[in-house]
Amino acid sequence: MDQHVVFIFFLIFTGGALLASLALFGRQPLLVAYIALGALLGPFGLGWVSDVELIAQISSIGIVFLLFLLGLDMQPQSLLKVLKQVAHITLISSLLFGLIGFGIAYSFNFNLLECAIIGAAMMFSSTIIGIKLLPTTALHHKHSGELMVGMLLMQDFLAIAVLLILLSASSSENGMSSLAISIVALPALVACSMFLVRYLLQPLFTRFDRIGEYIFLLTIGWCLGVAELAEVIGLSKEIGAFIAGISLATSPIAQYIALNLKPLRDFFLILFFFSLGGGFDLSLLPSIAIPAILLALVMLSLKPVVYRYLLRSQSENNSLSWDIGFRLGQNSEFSLLIAYMAFSTQLIGNDASHLIQATAIITFLISSYIVVFNFPNPIAVSERLRRD
Repeated sequence: MDQHVVFIFFLIFTGGALLASLALFGRQPLLVAYIALGALLGPFGLGWVSDVELIAQISSIGIVFLLFLLGLDMQPQSLLKVLKQVAHITLISSLLFGLIGFGIAYSFNFNLLECAIIGAAMMFSSTIIGIKLLPTTALHHKHSGELMVGMLLMQDFLAIAVLLILLSASSSENGMSSLAISIVALPALVACSMFLVRYLLQPLFTRFDRIGEYIFLLTIGWCLGVAELAEVIGLSKEIGAFIAGISLATSPIAQYIALNLKPLRDFFLILFFFSLGGGFDLSLLPSIAIPAILLALVMLSLKPVVYRYLLRSQSENNSLSWDIGFRLGQNSEFSLLIAYMAFSTQLIGNDASHLIQATAIITFLISSYIVVFNFPNPIAVSERLRRD
């Protein structure tokens, strides 16, 4: 088993290095290389990585750590003013995208529950892509960065609410009871996490801040501990990891931790997108190609326009509104979580699950192209647009 895992990692990272090099020479976004490698080597491609369960576990671990690091970068106490400003923009746009997704799914004869879940998966934009393609100077020091992070944070909370509803709906015995427990458990976990960070982790960080290995160990242990606790009390590991990051973001050492965990973030980012490509059943493409392409094109066309209009109504300038609109013009990694959770609990069928996944992949790729070739970003192929 160890040799098998080592071989899998060899294929992922050596193959990823080769395809990433070709992508850079061809002036293509790196995300394209990771997803293409997964599709090529996965069980529905060449089959060199044939263990579907292992791919799912890799994806799960990657999502847990990615959500933790996203939460760690949020620092909600500094975003309260921005959240008030973008709350109505996020709610109106999410509702509109959800209704359009529902309508398109309904026109292709999915049942009402599947239409509702497909619509919910269309509501959000990718925090990973949005943050990854935003220059650091804009992220931390500019109004556009504040607005983007505020909108993404609001969407993350809405996505967590959707995941909670799916968790409760998956309970065959008493869905309302499960939802009530989840509603109570979520703020309780947040409060407990904040308390432990303030009175346990922060003193430990202060006392042993010079021992980098210990800081790393304590941080990872905190992430996985809260993730497991969340699952025990009826939430999910992903929600727990996000809360762990949010609670730790209030610590003065949060920026140091985030900086030192960037290599870990990139490591799991590669695994996440590889598993995304590798776990996709290419044989289902004929049955979902038309609705997936239609959904993706509608979202790619509509999201920038809607965000631009709503931001302009907030008295933001035209250039900034278009910039943010295009950066948020894709679906979210939460769409993949929604598809995975809904399918694993048998709330939706295989076609609906793959429709959500295919739409997300298409929007990831096309939106990345649009941003990389037209807006300032850290991985732009043009020197004029490259901003770290």
